[in-house]
This record gives sequence, C-alpha cells and structure tokens, in this order.
Amino acid sequence: MSRSCEGRVAVVTGAGRGLGRAHALGLASEGAHVVVNDLGVGLEGTDPAGDGPGTTVAEAVVGEIAAAGGTAVADGNDVADFEGARRLVDHALRAFGGLDVVVNNAGVLRDRMLVNLSWEDWELVLRVHLGATFAVTHHAARFWRERAKRGDPVDARVVNVTSGAGLYGNPGQANYSAAKAGVVGFTRTAALELGRYGVTVNALAPGGRTRMTEDVFADAMGAAGGDWDPFDPANVTPVVVWLASEGSAGLTGEVIEAWGGRLALVDGWRPGPTVEIDRRWEPLDAGAAIRRMAEQRGGGAITGA
Repeated sequence: MSRSCEGRVAVVTGAGRGLGRAHALGLASEGAHVVVNDLGVGLEGTDPAGDGPGTTVAEAVVGEIAAAGGTAVADGNDVADFEGARRLVDHALRAFGGLDVVVNNAGVLRDRMLVNLSWEDWELVLRVHLGATFAVTHHAARFWRERAKRGDPVDARVVNVTSGAGLYGNPGQANYSAAKAGVVGFTRTAALELGRYGVTVNALAPGGRTRMTEDVFADAMGAAGGDWDPFDPANVTPVVVWLASEGSAGLTGEVIEAWGGRLALVDGWRPGPTVEIDRRWEPLDAGAAIRRMAEQRGGGAITGA
C-alpha cells in the first residue's frame, strides 16, 4: 500500500518539539521529505543557554526520522523574519527540488494579563505566530504561482495552526489570542486567493500536551492514564498528514479542531439573531434590541445595567 504523502516535500516550522515534532515524524512516516525548522529557543522566544539559537532540536528530530527510514533535513532559520522565511523555502527547494506542503506551527508565549502586557510581549507573539505564518506562506505561494504560470501542475497545501484561544479567547493571553485569531482570518483569505494556483489553505486548532499547555492544563493532563492518552500531541498528527496529502484536494478555508479523538469543524463568524427596522435606530432602542438578541442566542447574554 502506498503511503499518503509519498514523495511530497513538506516544511514544518517549530518542529523540534511538541506538536511540530509529531507532525514532522508523522509526515515522514507517510513518505514525505521533511524540512524540520526550529530555532531551538525557550518557550518565551529566548535561549535558555544564553549562546544563541541553533538547530540542535531540529537535528534531533531529523535523526529520529532517519532512524525510522525517512528523509529530512534540519533548518534553523528564523521564520518570523521575512528573509529567514524566504531562506527556509529556498532550503526546501535546494534539498528536495520542490515544495508541496507548508505547516505553519512555530510559536512562543508571553502570557500576561492585559494590564501587565508590554509592547515587547505583544509584538513578539504577533510576529512569531501571525507574522511567520504570513512570511512562510508568502514565499511558498510565490513559488507555486510561478509553477502554475509555467503550466506545471501544482497540488500544494498550507496548514496553519490556530488555537482555541484565538477562536474563543482566554484570560492572560490577549497577544496570543489576537495572533491566533489573525491566523484564522489569514487562512480564509489565503484560501480564496491561492486556489487559482492549485493550493489549499486550512487551519487547525489542536489540543495536546506541549510546552505551551502543560502548565495551563496540568491537573487535567496529569490525570490522564492508561493505554489511551488524549493529551498526546501525536493524536493531532493524522489530521495534519491527511491535510498535507493529495487526498485532501478541494477542502480549503476550513478551521478544524482536533483534541484526542475529537474532531470538529468550526463554523466561524456568521450572522446570528437579527432584527431590522425601516428607519434609523435610536440608541436606547438599539441597545434594547441587542440585549434581546444576546439573550435569544443563549450562552452570551449581556449582563449589567
């Protein structure tokens, strides 16, 4: 039986640990040639050793892939830097002669309550999560566009990583939530723009035990036991592998939640309860109508005077 990603070239950012590592291993096991990108820095985007970022963790994942009979190369470019993202795409082209899949997974955290959140904390998280997603996709898309214009076949995939924090909000993560919500908006628009070139773009909101979640959900994750660990980040990887494969053709602009054995399609913003009159609203009337609609919708009723 042929493997689902046989011969496809995939770039996975932030692939040295956690979800990214699981995705790189999973893609390689299904026959993909993988560029394992990771700076090897700490969770807040700094280097704990104090001697600068490197490719050590990426090389370790490449070693695992090679030991299992797969093909991969390590990459230490900073994808939150526009030129670094270009160098990553060029690395894939040099190493494997093409590019079929981009998994935008790289991220950092600077969790603070809004009143304590510095501009540096805000800017860094937006730059890594949202900026890197744009930068890598931009350079990959230019390559695919040129292929399409030459008449060469293109059947490419972009998988962007969002989060429940971006979809629903989470206290202490205003920067992270804004970045991940931005990833959803970017995904929807990129899907509309890149389809003409043979590219699908989808987003994944994953759940699992990673450096970003193990402290936030420590009690729940610690209670998991037995043969089935719903918090194993590898549970999410089959979705990434399928989205990266030729079998996912035609599915684009979707946001998929994956956690343990649970999958859900996120409907996103759409009109809910609606009221319309044939004149301009008075402020008090508009307020009363909005309150009624919120109560009608349920779960989001407005409280207070």
